[in-house]
Amino acid sequence: MPNEVLVVVGTGGMGVAISRRVGPGKTLLLADYNETALNAVAETLRDEGHQVTSLAVDVSSRESVYALARAAAALGPVRHVVHTAGLSPAQAPVEAILKVDLYGTALVLDAFGEVIAVGGAGVVISSMSGYLAPPPAREVEAQLAGAPTEDLLRLPSTAVDAFSSAGYAYSFAKRANQLRVRAASGSWGTRGARVNSISPGVISTKMGQQELASESGAGMRAMVAASGTGRLGSPDDIAAAAEFLLSAAASFITGIDLLVDGGAVAAVSTGRVGLTPTGR
Repeated sequence: MPNEVLVVVGTGGMGVAISRRVGPGKTLLLADYNETALNAVAETLRDEGHQVTSLAVDVSSRESVYALARAAAALGPVRHVVHTAGLSPAQAPVEAILKVDLYGTALVLDAFGEVIAVGGAGVVISSMSGYLAPPPAREVEAQLAGAPTEDLLRLPSTAVDAFSSAGYAYSFAKRANQLRVRAASGSWGTRGARVNSISPGVISTKMGQQELASESGAGMRAMVAASGTGRLGSPDDIAAAAEFLLSAAASFITGIDLLVDGGAVAAVSTGRVGLTPTGR
């Protein structure tokens, strides 16, 4: 009988931590755009005893994402899917963020919603930034949640020139991720599966450190200092949350976003720290 399959898209700090925590006893399919990084992580995890298959993927390509889903299903029952891949404002311009973080996440939800096994579960990594920017209008949120994936980047609200900064595009995309997961919980449910998102706070990964070193870093450090925990998060903090949401202990939880930010959003919303609102 083939092992159950865990798919992890993205081999950054959170993807590696989740692979280590959830991967033992499963066939682990790792996917990433950067083949050099992908091969290095796959080799490390194999050396640690994991059963690993790796496959390059471009999450902004429908053909590539669906090929990944087919490859996963060919390995065995797809029990768990974790989507961690994304671009931050310090890494990419508006257009790339919308293609990868918004459209790419919708593709992953669609493709793996067609192959997830009965009793399976998925987790999408969103961001606390989805809570910090001014929320889109209700009709825009409805479009982001329900528009066919191929129409997402054709909406007036997702036009590249509708965003004045990569930071706002990122926050907008992450809010959309939360909405798409909520909507996808219905279709995943028809297969007897669940899907949720996690919104990390400031996490000490390579991407997180790039953001801390960017022009938004001062505001991020202020949020951390004012938060209830007063510290940066670690990839293991996110892996623990993902493990819970993927497990039978969370069998009655689907379509939600779990904010794992050490209290940073609470510090902003209660006025313990002030941030300059990010606009279009």
